[in-house]
Amino acid sequence: MQIVAQSLLVLEITHGSSLALGSVSLAQASSFLIFSFVGGSVADRIDKRRLLLTTQSTSASLALILGALTRSGHIEFWMIVVIAFLNGTVLSFDHPARGALLPSLVKEEDMMNAISWQSAVFNGAAAVGPALGGVAVKVWGYPGNFFLNGASYIGVLIALFVMGVPNQAIHRQPIIKAAWDSLGTVVRDSVLLWVIAGYGALLCLGPSPALILPLFSTQILHVGPQRLGLLFSSVGVGSVLGAVIGASFVAPRKSYVFFGGLFLWVFAFTGFALSRWFWLSAAMLVLVGLGQMLVAITTITLLQSRVPKQMRGRVMSLNTVLVLGFRPLGDFPAGALIGVIGAPATTLLSAALVGMYSVAIALRRPSLRAV
Repeated sequence: MQIVAQSLLVLEITHGSSLALGSVSLAQASSFLIFSFVGGSVADRIDKRRLLLTTQSTSASLALILGALTRSGHIEFWMIVVIAFLNGTVLSFDHPARGALLPSLVKEEDMMNAISWQSAVFNGAAAVGPALGGVAVKVWGYPGNFFLNGASYIGVLIALFVMGVPNQAIHRQPIIKAAWDSLGTVVRDSVLLWVIAGYGALLCLGPSPALILPLFSTQILHVGPQRLGLLFSSVGVGSVLGAVIGASFVAPRKSYVFFGGLFLWVFAFTGFALSRWFWLSAAMLVLVGLGQMLVAITTITLLQSRVPKQMRGRVMSLNTVLVLGFRPLGDFPAGALIGVIGAPATTLLSAALVGMYSVAIALRRPSLRAV
């Protein structure tokens, strides 16, 4: 809900600037690139549940501050940029801890299934939230979205308080050396390096929904906040479907799921760029979410299963950099390019680049195809 409200608020304040949306994404991406590896190392050094209690409380406070500033009428664009940077900093510690906690709760053979269902729950909220956000902007305005987001953390904090977590592996290496060792582990693995490269290409070269959907809704499809929420929800529905398929479908090789997701994403993103009908666009976005989720589940499962247990927090920080760092980082040049050639042409170019890169790693990396 907050993503929808924040995106529309930025467009309202800046009179429809795509570069401003990209700047907010860049601010958040910068914090991930600066702090994610530190966050992963900290997650391996301290109790992950306590770390999550701290990060979730801080995220709730930032949402309430954004709501108060908007309600008072003092909100300015630079304030949204600062809050986006602070949110990114908090998530740089939150996401590695969350990812590294999961293996403590499930058996090794159930890992891909557990990751899939965790993703299904997360993206189920992402499917419903934006649709509600579009309605809430119309009924309660932007502050209502931000205050609801802040209140939603109460349930998360209660769950963390009552959760029983087994003893966790703790490492005592210096933070910088620990982060460097985790990078070395990934680089030396002939599979992980190229899985992460493929997923990174999809996230960095493909403009995020937070950037392109507000622009497509206002400039191409000419729909209001309610239907913008449905477009965001379409991506979430596809992600839920991808998570359910990942949990229930057993492929002979994980590479089939990985490359199938990449090529499905390219096809659907191309279809979305060419569409001028709302419901066709929504259908293409369902497939976009489905393809991306299949790639994501495979990447996270391989990250969790191919590294030592005491290194999972640090390695999961790579996933944080990819999802929350590379994607917003790619949004800044994409936002600038949209201002020059338009949103549809930029989206088509992104799909073409991801497609060419996917074909290249599929043909040139037999170790990845064999997974």
